[in-house]
Amino acid sequence: MRNEWVRPYYEALAKKRVQLVGKRCFDVALSTILLVLLSPAFLVLAIAVKLDSPGPVFYRQERVTQYGKRFRIFKFRTMCDRADQMGSAVTTGGDARVTRVGAKIRDYRLDEISQLIDILRGTMTFVGTRPEVPRYVEGYTPEMMATLLLPAGVTSTASIQFKDEADLLNGADDVDKVYVEEILPLKMEYNLQDVKKFSLPRDLRIMLTTVGAVTNRGE
Repeated sequence: MRNEWVRPYYEALAKKRVQLVGKRCFDVALSTILLVLLSPAFLVLAIAVKLDSPGPVFYRQERVTQYGKRFRIFKFRTMCDRADQMGSAVTTGGDARVTRVGAKIRDYRLDEISQLIDILRGTMTFVGTRPEVPRYVEGYTPEMMATLLLPAGVTSTASIQFKDEADLLNGADDVDKVYVEEILPLKMEYNLQDVKKFSLPRDLRIMLTTVGAVTNRGE
């Protein structure tokens, strides 16, 4: 990560140390509150996932977060067990691996609420670049590495702009190739701007926009 491409992003964040501390305090406070308030929803989702198909409640795939550290993400399982061994690491529209209950959960991105656990642990934050699997990160350009200056996020500008990513990949002959060569570079343009322009007010706007995007998707 120590290269001339990353330096401008590092210097921009270095000027916002107080806001970065505030970001972590905000993450801890809000994730704690939401984990308590949403505990009934966690129980309902866990039961629904377990009854719908055999396998664990949570999908614990290895992802990459701040400074290249690896962690196992918490997501409510929306696919059949061991789905990552049956196809691409990204999901396409109409993916046969998605379960019946999983499809409903994904419509409202309810599988993501379990990442409140990751936020409380410090492996993720509310707003930041979505965590990728290690093999995708290994293909990052030197500038893309700047997105690892901050913890991986639940949502971001790129997440909003590419909320229909699965549909974009639908029909691709080589899903991984299309994702890495066409979609990922476009997402990274937004992610890099989010890093360079980081501020707590900007994070809050992205969170509110995400809620609106998810609500409209379900209508």
